[in-house]
Amino acid sequence: MEQDKITVAIKKAARELFRKYGYNKTSVNELARQSHISKATFYKHFASKELILHAVLMEYIQENVQDILNKGVREKDLPTFLANTILRVSRVTYTVCNEFVGWEFIRESANAQEYLKTLSDDLEFLLLSSFIQNETIGSTISEDKLTFLIKTSKNIVFSFAFTAVTDADVKKNFISFQKEMLPHLVAATLL
Repeated sequence: MEQDKITVAIKKAARELFRKYGYNKTSVNELARQSHISKATFYKHFASKELILHAVLMEYIQENVQDILNKGVREKDLPTFLANTILRVSRVTYTVCNEFVGWEFIRESANAQEYLKTLSDDLEFLLLSSFIQNETIGSTISEDKLTFLIKTSKNIVFSFAFTAVTDADVKKNFISFQKEMLPHLVAATLL
């Protein structure tokens, strides 16, 4: 296999295995086996399991953010577009972290806390750059105001992960975020 094909195969295997078994229960041996490569070849492409997780999460989130931004262009006004976009992006972020990693593992693992900080920072950068590049948003809202909206929304949603015990709690938190917090955040951003 040539290098790009190997990377693609590893990412595909990681998406499937992390979703099926979670990050913690997926081994590098399983990732290599599913990718039809040796463990040594895996490590030539990704120095750790954490790095492949990060690559897969960021790629998946980026694809979804672009899709959300492109579909949201049809919203009737900027505040609605911005609120709906933030809500959709927040749901994707929460869901993908839950599906690929599992919030229970993140809550319990000291190493996961460090990783979550890196993910949070990279996610913030990805969202900010995607929003700035969006014609509707980037031409209307300053980078400082977008940073405020994205950082605040991200922090609120990540707090769900650490306080919610059940899926019902998460749903309740998202409804509260949508109805009670997000309108104020968008209004402050558009001032």
